[in-house]
Amino acid sequence: MQRPPSSAPSLVFAIPEYRDMQAQLCAAGHEPGELHIDTFPDGERYMRIASEVDGRDVVLLGGTISDAATLTVFDLGCALVRCGARRLTLIVPYYGYATMERAVHPGEVVTAKTRAALLSAIPSASYGNRILLLDLHAEGIPHYFEGGLTAFHVYAKPVLRDVITRLGGPDFVLACTDAGRAKWVESLANDVGVTAAFVFKRRLSGDHTEVSALDAQVQGKRVVIYDDMIRTGGSLVGAARAYQRAGATSLAAVATHALLPGDSLAKLQRSGLFTDIVCTDSHPRARELAPQGLEVAAIGHLFLPYL
Repeated sequence: MQRPPSSAPSLVFAIPEYRDMQAQLCAAGHEPGELHIDTFPDGERYMRIASEVDGRDVVLLGGTISDAATLTVFDLGCALVRCGARRLTLIVPYYGYATMERAVHPGEVVTAKTRAALLSAIPSASYGNRILLLDLHAEGIPHYFEGGLTAFHVYAKPVLRDVITRLGGPDFVLACTDAGRAKWVESLANDVGVTAAFVFKRRLSGDHTEVSALDAQVQGKRVVIYDDMIRTGGSLVGAARAYQRAGATSLAAVATHALLPGDSLAKLQRSGLFTDIVCTDSHPRARELAPQGLEVAAIGHLFLPYL
């Protein structure tokens, strides 16, 4: 449940990778919190909270984009409560290991759940702790958080609808990269008022898949492909080629989370399949790649109703 806005603005801290989004929240009237973070030669970190937090509603902004970032969020969250934060709200625009939400083979670690347990271990502020998560890969992940930490699943639909409608033009089909996202894409297509299309794929190995079937009427249509996450883009390229073979006249790609390590974006661009590739700034890698032709939509404002 969102709480009514209080008379006092929240004090917003951010791990270094999310300072751009911190500025988005503070531009709406919230107050920036100051952190001092340094790294010793041996890799250990020095951190100090330089703003007075006692009795304040405090926000800590940081995606769990790496193991180091996750521990930074945990360490700072614990310290903010110990320093007297009245309420602690964690904003995690990108939740790492979200695809490891269940065990398929014996002995597999359900890392999405163990990371939730770690963040749930942050001591509770006097008015409680909350975590805001964006466009999770699996709807059940919020139930992994426990104790005094209440999880909220925030959706990027308001931003995505505008992007998809603009890219699609007057007549297009909204498509997905695999049947696993079918319900989400169908819901988004209904919101936009267009037809949804799906492909079915089978996994050949850990990092290779192939399209095995296609359920779509895309002949003579522009196709906008949506996925919650683009990693290296292999699944996206496979789906795009299937839609192209089925008669799509042009294709664009939209994702909430863009990881795109190494030269993944360049490979997508060199494929010649996409007129546009658009993502949100939920992961800091997106801002890094914006000068290389990745279009980035801001999503910080989606968290404001909760602050």
